[in-house]
Amino acid sequence: MSVSIKETIFREYDIRGVADHELTDDVVELLGRAYISYIEERRGEKPEKVVVGRDVRLSSERLWKALTGGIASCGVNIIDIGICPTPLEYFALHRLKPDGGIMITGSHNPPEYNGFKISVGRETIHGPEIQRIKQLMYNIEREGTKPSEKRGTIEKFDIIQNYIDYHVRTFSATIPSDRLPRKVKIVVDSGNGTAGLVAPELLRRLGCEVIELYCTPDGNFPNHHPDPTIEANLKDLIEKVRSSGADFGVAYDGDADRIGVVDETGRIVWGDELMIIFSREILERKPGSVIVGEVKCSQIMYDEIERLGGKPVMWKTGHSLIKAKMKELGAELAGEMSGHIFFRDRYLGFDDAIYASVRLVEIFARRLSKEPEFRFSSLLSGLPETFSTPEIRVDCTEEEKFQIIDRLKEEIKREEVKKIIDIDGLRMVFDDGWALVRASNTQPVIVVRFEALSEESLKKIQQFVAEKLRTVWKEARLPF
Repeated sequence: MSVSIKETIFREYDIRGVADHELTDDVVELLGRAYISYIEERRGEKPEKVVVGRDVRLSSERLWKALTGGIASCGVNIIDIGICPTPLEYFALHRLKPDGGIMITGSHNPPEYNGFKISVGRETIHGPEIQRIKQLMYNIEREGTKPSEKRGTIEKFDIIQNYIDYHVRTFSATIPSDRLPRKVKIVVDSGNGTAGLVAPELLRRLGCEVIELYCTPDGNFPNHHPDPTIEANLKDLIEKVRSSGADFGVAYDGDADRIGVVDETGRIVWGDELMIIFSREILERKPGSVIVGEVKCSQIMYDEIERLGGKPVMWKTGHSLIKAKMKELGAELAGEMSGHIFFRDRYLGFDDAIYASVRLVEIFARRLSKEPEFRFSSLLSGLPETFSTPEIRVDCTEEEKFQIIDRLKEEIKREEVKKIIDIDGLRMVFDDGWALVRASNTQPVIVVRFEALSEESLKKIQQFVAEKLRTVWKEARLPF
């Protein structure tokens, strides 16, 4: 019987779809077999063992059984790290040194979705490599594979305690708990995702006072959707930080590779602002460091990194693409507006929101040990004022979103803007601000963002972009 494989599940950074309809047991079992063939093709020899982890989504257990069934049928052993955040699967790749690994996760997508983040060795694959796995799945479905004489085994490993113990050893020496006027007080909103299994315990062991919000894993996500880039999802965190007098609050997406932060006043600290906080600390120790941002990040961030003696690089959006660029350039830090933050400085170079939280605690605690009245919001002092929007997502079909960007590029005349940066969508630079319009690689949306030196300029730039978009996209429903 043939297996129906839907083309749209093969995305830029992962394999993802509606779990009950597109990720059937047959498709996922086939993926497991194709993954082993892909590693063998890449490395020239059959792998011995791979790591498999999963998030808390209701479909993850079923997908785990189908995936590991396919892998084991090839005679390859599996290290089962259980339910855990995606960064812990990356951590396992470094600690356990398997031939590769797969994380079963729907990340920040709606509950009915799920997917697979795939690594060979320590590297997360994307783009053409995802397409190669698709082709191998088709080949195996059509031609079959020679069955292994011996079925692979499954061995459990407690990656959560290994991860927590590792970071307690690392940060106990750098967080000055014994010199603080009080404990650092943090509200942690795990959004009923996997971070709740790790972040509260780790932060408490590092001497923090932790107030938990929605830290019990629940794949129904009953309280709010686990996506910290959406302001509405941070409402409860903001309220709890204010009412409790916490120093700051952190929120995580469903698989804890993206962080959201609010300061003691309840103001949201966006991803590019976090990059400024981290850059200031790193560049003080390592002047001249390369730091990578993405096309949605504020110009203020790039200017501040340069002012501090760093070398800012603007690159494409996407955790796999940013990670690859970071490695290519030997960058110490990289990050995205969406809260993916990558540390090579003192760490392993992958996006880990829980680790980012601990680095924030470290930075804040050091200042607090010297200035007992210091406030978290002061970590961003000295920046010029700008007027900006968060990410604006405009619904658009998968089939049309990239065509719209191509048409927009043709529509905009070079003399109408100061500069166009087209490494990922269109970043239009004006004398008094900039606008970005790009097609999302993960969702059926067009992403738009604006920043300007005044409210008047912001409105003017928004009006220009709206007119151009409506010219090339008649059905556009723009909220600006």
